[in-house]
Amino acid sequence: MSDADFLTMAEGRRLAYHRRAGAVPGVVFLGGFKSDMEGTKAVHLEDWARRSGRAFLRFDYSGHGQSSEAFTDGCIGDWAADAMAAISGLTEGPQILVGSSMGGWIALLCARAMPERVAGMVTIAAAPDFTEDSMWAGFDAAQRAALMSEGQVALPSDYGEPYVITRRLIEDGRDHLVLRSPLPLPFPVRFLQGTADADVEMAVALRLLDHAASPDMRLTLVDGADHRFSDPDCLELIESALEEVLSRAGGGA
Repeated sequence: MSDADFLTMAEGRRLAYHRRAGAVPGVVFLGGFKSDMEGTKAVHLEDWARRSGRAFLRFDYSGHGQSSEAFTDGCIGDWAADAMAAISGLTEGPQILVGSSMGGWIALLCARAMPERVAGMVTIAAAPDFTEDSMWAGFDAAQRAALMSEGQVALPSDYGEPYVITRRLIEDGRDHLVLRSPLPLPFPVRFLQGTADADVEMAVALRLLDHAASPDMRLTLVDGADHRFSDPDCLELIESALEEVLSRAGGGA
């Protein structure tokens, strides 16, 4: 793991990142909830960018990986602001956003807030609005009461320590929902989703496909693929989707 560079935001948060120069439009990888930029997909795509001569950026949201702040102090609005600051400060021109899980939601928020900086999008098991539709909707009465009175609740995780979900995360998420209002995506879009994903149901991908508006939008379902979407076949599919979006966005492959 090579040393990261850091971007200091106006709020004082320090975001760790790796970037490489190359052809434009560049590619920005947006990771998932509690993941970091050293994950399999992020590193694999950086290798792809190196082979392709493509500009590429991966970074850690605040409270994630090597960036500053505590995870439990963060929320969707903070992490979307981190992504927009990274795109604005560390890239030039329109970018292809590749969003994994929560990163898919962040990518959609970026497209809504700064459409002039987005040339295309690939999402992998995108999880838009998950704080409301998955977390809050899935809490029982005791969990909801604990969240409101104590400010947090711990959820078991298949990926390590329990997830501590804060009241701020849930309440802030409601200010950033994307499936309740028009969602124009005026560029090439490819959604990828595994049928064996235990964290994001296929219904979410189908709802996103039905809800978003794009002149060039496709959903690919991969039979048997799980939420990690990181085996060799899945990684090859991500590459293919990215190259197709780049070609259709006018950036070549």
